[in-house]
Amino acid sequence: MSDLTALPDLPVTFRPGHTRAILLTAAVAIFLTISGIALLLEGLGPGERMSFVVTGALLFWFLAQLARIKVVADESGVTVVNIASKRRLDWAEILQVNLRPGDPWVFLNLSDGTSLPALGIQPGIARERAIADARALRALAEAHSAARLGEDRD
Repeated sequence: MSDLTALPDLPVTFRPGHTRAILLTAAVAIFLTISGIALLLEGLGPGERMSFVVTGALLFWFLAQLARIKVVADESGVTVVNIASKRRLDWAEILQVNLRPGDPWVFLNLSDGTSLPALGIQPGIARERAIADARALRALAEAHSAARLGEDRD
């Protein structure tokens, strides 16, 4: 079992910070560029200009959705926010936290026999941080599992 003194204080949020910064910066830059082009091009009608702005806004929204991924752990469980979904898990539902070499992100093995990708911890740009975050989440899951077993024995 993991060293309990190394557990992070709860609540704790895990997210790929560098990736998030890059995505949000790109989203703003793309929106401003497309909107600027719409304003600078001569011969466009109001509807055509609006279509440029709407396209920029849709691209911004898509990149913002990619940037919102995170894993939030608190006393009662974990919330996994992926690109198009959000799922709340009790600690008892998490059997194992995996980040194997070559995995694009953490996978949570669940008590119902399924595996849930947790995109909020991914080794893409900041590999060492992702490994540390995966270890912290694993330690939290193990600590809550041990505490639950202790309660069951009482």
